[in-house]
Amino acid sequence: MQALDRVDLRPRVQQALDEQLARQRAVLDELGPPMTPLLEAITELLSGGKRLRATFLYWGWRALGGPDDEAAVRAASAMEIFQAAALLHDDVMDHSDLRRGHPTAHRRFASHHREHRWSGDPDSFGHAAAILAGDLCLNWTDEVFTTSGLPQAALNRARPEFDRMRTQLMGGQFLDMLEGARGWRDLDLEQRLERCLTVIRYKSARYSVQQPLLIGADAAQVDARTRRSLGRYGADLGEAFQLRDDVLGVFGDPEQTGKPAGDDLREGKHTVLVAHALALADAAGAQLVEGALGDPDLDEDAVDRVREVLVGSGALERTEQMVDRGAERALAEISGAPDLTQEGREALTELVAVCTQRST
Repeated sequence: MQALDRVDLRPRVQQALDEQLARQRAVLDELGPPMTPLLEAITELLSGGKRLRATFLYWGWRALGGPDDEAAVRAASAMEIFQAAALLHDDVMDHSDLRRGHPTAHRRFASHHREHRWSGDPDSFGHAAAILAGDLCLNWTDEVFTTSGLPQAALNRARPEFDRMRTQLMGGQFLDMLEGARGWRDLDLEQRLERCLTVIRYKSARYSVQQPLLIGADAAQVDARTRRSLGRYGADLGEAFQLRDDVLGVFGDPEQTGKPAGDDLREGKHTVLVAHALALADAAGAQLVEGALGDPDLDEDAVDRVREVLVGSGALERTEQMVDRGAERALAEISGAPDLTQEGREALTELVAVCTQRST
């Protein structure tokens, strides 16, 4: 993962996040000890990880000639706070129990409620507290980016994409909820794939790759032609990245993913992998997959049976082909993108493999 470790970027991003948390801890100190669980939940999410979103903003900046300074690192760290907000809200909406191998924030808040035998419903308390933690991270995202130390002209250039990212993610989250509610029963494969890919673009792909990259490039004053190339690179790679994540959601090692195997099935996620399986499997296989989707009590044996259908039907192979095509298109775009620094082009090339490798 050389691109993630160039210029010691990850530890520098972590330092920026730690400094932000210390500042906000001082702000919340006035409210007293009850703030501790709230801050602990956010701190845990902001500790460790690949730092992909920060990396894309940083290398968007550097690839267009921006200097390697702490202002750029602080601006990049805002993307990780934004990611924390998305995860906090997403875990509530998906009723997830684990995140990175630990209980999700809303489960921890609910346990805290039960331990203290407070009045009211523990789960409702947990959901509300996690949503507030996510809202707090959204507020900090704007604050950290605005006060990062980047020149005001750079911030002004980047601001439109920054605002677009925050708005479109919320729309993407709503689309994801909508897809789960209205279902697929009357749709053919192409319609299902189009809906899946629309959710992927706006719930994950754009804010994970394309938009952080463009925010950094805009800040460094990218020209229109190069911006189009970077935008296509980000769109193709972001889609491939999310498709890889969907595969890992069913086939990944829980020790690596931090979530139980098959959790995406239990949550009823309408993914490209599932869409292909429903179209390609025989009647019994399709019925098995459809019955497993959204079943919170799905056990390991049932998950294994679904995996067999996904492999045997060719659904996994089709999805892997889509990942590979996205990676190939991204590589072609970045190799031909004009006006990039050599180091920036190398880093963005390396990030294609980081985002699409067949393990976590």
